[in-house]
Amino acid sequence: MKFDSMIASDHTYALFFDIDGTLVSFKTHEIPLSTIQALTEAKANGSRVYIATGRPPLIITNLKAIEHLIDGYVTTNGALCYVGDELVGYQPIAQQDVMTCVEDAKAKGYSLIVIGRKDVAVLDPAGDIERIFHRMLAVNELAQAAPLDEVLQQDVLQLTAFIPSDYEQELLTRMPQCVSGRWHPEFTDITANGADKGKGILAMACHEGFDPSRTIAFGDGGNDTSMIRQAGIGIAMGNAIDELKAQADYVTTSVDDDGILHALKHFHVIQP
Repeated sequence: MKFDSMIASDHTYALFFDIDGTLVSFKTHEIPLSTIQALTEAKANGSRVYIATGRPPLIITNLKAIEHLIDGYVTTNGALCYVGDELVGYQPIAQQDVMTCVEDAKAKGYSLIVIGRKDVAVLDPAGDIERIFHRMLAVNELAQAAPLDEVLQQDVLQLTAFIPSDYEQELLTRMPQCVSGRWHPEFTDITANGADKGKGILAMACHEGFDPSRTIAFGDGGNDTSMIRQAGIGIAMGNAIDELKAQADYVTTSVDDDGILHALKHFHVIQP
């Protein structure tokens, strides 16, 4: 296992956390107190804290309790990475692939979130975005969506398509410069080939000057697979999908059962 090569006397790491289902509970829409305390202690001990999410910056609004601890962000599944105001990684989708997906969504009538460099546009003919993002995930910021024509004038970093997994594979054959990562059964996040959370870790390591082997990544969904594989230690939450658990070096308890606290204690990042 990858962590066997870690230096046992050194318990400082670059820690990467997915948001939904990892840092933030799907049940309460909040970060558990145990997680806040664990990250506070890890940071005090010299570890660094990074976010690695499929969310664009516009809707990263549920981390207020730990914002002061965060050293950098891998967003839109690695398409946009930054530290403060400094860009670390940037990988937009080819315009031809963007238009293929947009026109397909219009023709087939499925919901689509188009994430531009500055703004987000929403196509929601069936009300799926309202039902899932607003009601289930407590994301209200998409009400600030910009007109689609304006967003298509920007670099597009991610397309969140509300399609089943079998149709996802067919659509990707017509978007040859793209990959996708699914963290919810009803939609998938489509990004450029060069963008995923694992590559986001590498970009951040290069910028920040830490060894990629000295990283720990936490996730629960399919779009976390690349970073679970890339990290020195890949940890799946107890509530993670089975496919991710199979890729992980360690499976902790769920987000609602102090999973991050238990894992950081297990690897001696904080006091057991």
